[in-house]
Amino acid sequence: MNNNIEENLDLEDELFEHFRFEVPKGQAFLRIDKYLMNLIQNATRNKIQNAANDGNIFVNEIPVKSNYKVKPFDVITVMLSHPPYENHILPEDIPLNIVYEDDALLLINKEPGMVVHPGHGNYTGTLVNALAHHFDNLPMNSSERPGLVHRIDKDTSGLLVVAKTEAAMTHLAKQFEAKTTEREYIALVWGNVTEESGTIEGNLARHLKDRMQMAVFADPEIGKPAITHYKVLERFGYVTLISCKLETGRTHQIRAHMKHIGHPLFNDERYGGHLILKGTTFTKYKQFIENCFKALPRQALHAKTLGFVHPNTGELMRFNTELPDDFKECIEKWRNYVKSHNTDEEE
Repeated sequence: MNNNIEENLDLEDELFEHFRFEVPKGQAFLRIDKYLMNLIQNATRNKIQNAANDGNIFVNEIPVKSNYKVKPFDVITVMLSHPPYENHILPEDIPLNIVYEDDALLLINKEPGMVVHPGHGNYTGTLVNALAHHFDNLPMNSSERPGLVHRIDKDTSGLLVVAKTEAAMTHLAKQFEAKTTEREYIALVWGNVTEESGTIEGNLARHLKDRMQMAVFADPEIGKPAITHYKVLERFGYVTLISCKLETGRTHQIRAHMKHIGHPLFNDERYGGHLILKGTTFTKYKQFIENCFKALPRQALHAKTLGFVHPNTGELMRFNTELPDDFKECIEKWRNYVKSHNTDEEE
């Protein structure tokens, strides 16, 4: 009934750790498919080989094929596209910042650091756990996650719509699939973005070497189409504040697209933005950046605007949120820095 919701959530682009083994001292060289057959209950060799072919078996964090021969002290992880124990949702009394609610849906302003749904290492404390406590009988999407029509990353703050009825879930999912929703994000990126506005187009798929990243591929047969429109809001010499409007909602879309054009998000550890990528070699500048990172200890990304047609009334609804305090503090630091430094001369 809600098959198109998986498209909005891009669940197949996620990988969750199901098994981890450290090869003991004294282990003779052995093909990894044979080795894992002896450790994983009910696993056939064919299933293990398929997992390896899909890039889901890692040795020392590098994907390997089924003919890889394990050796002592190898760390093997088996990653699958669904989280273990995903159907065991424990209701938890976690406060929610609800900005709007009616009989069909609710809008949540998600705090940074909150995981949206249970997954590897986060089986409690998620938005779904909170929803299970605060609301009875939320509809399940195709992945058995109550109320979810779309999601935002753990360390991204901002707006998220949750369906309260089956009809609302189906209606909202179709809007996301048809790209008729309005989604605007605010981001702080490294570098002085040259153009005042632009569009980034490029298929996104999991990075060939780092499976925790998404990457842009020119081959139209690889990945899924993704389109991001950006506009410069404010310049700080070494970083730029931008607005991003999404046509598609792929996993890590803004993060991957901005890195692709040479402007990773500020303090985005997964995509390299936690390093000092622009600026001077002065010790005081390094200390300034470290202070900015402390003020904003996450990627600088906020889901500011969400617009959609109400599934019951047909009314066009549009919601906005302010930047959270950590984001505001970081921007204020950059404004003060620019006032007292000539970034053109420094470079």
